[in-house]
Amino acid sequence: MSQHDKTPKPDDRSDNVEKLQDMVQNTIQNIEEAHETMKFASGEEKEQIKEKNKRREEAIEGMRAEIRDEYHDQH
Repeated sequence: MSQHDKTPKPDDRSDNVEKLQDMVQNTIQNIEEAHETMKFASGEEKEQIKEKNKRREEAIEGMRAEIRDEYHDQH
């Protein structure tokens, strides 16, 4: 391998806010779809869906905090 192959790509964070916002929207959509699935789920499945949605909501909070940080770093 040449030295060029070992060089890491530069850290381009210019679109991180947009990427994070897309991730938040996708996660919200997954939560909404899971609520629809719960209508047809058994008791145990409903509990698993509730737990997964709880983790999704926690992830959204983390992503929103990261969006704020990235936004402030860019401005």
